[in-house]
Amino acid sequence: ARTQTLTVTGSADGSAYTALSASAARRFDPATGNAVTITFPQAPVRYLRVQITANTAWPAAQLSGLSVYATP
Repeated sequence: ARTQTLTVTGSADGSAYTALSASAARRFDPATGNAVTITFPQAPVRYLRVQITANTAWPAAQLSGLSVYATP
């Protein structure tokens, strides 16, 4: 397993970003498919940015997929 520290930000216009999920360590474990779920309040954004600032397994970021869902 590895831990990555990441922040999720969002923007309506692609210029001004605000934090949707504060920087936190997230555990990626092969036993659970390396899946991590991050929830945050509904926000009127069109663009998302994931910033990874640390990774305990490798000196680089690792991200293979991103899915975003909203409830109507």
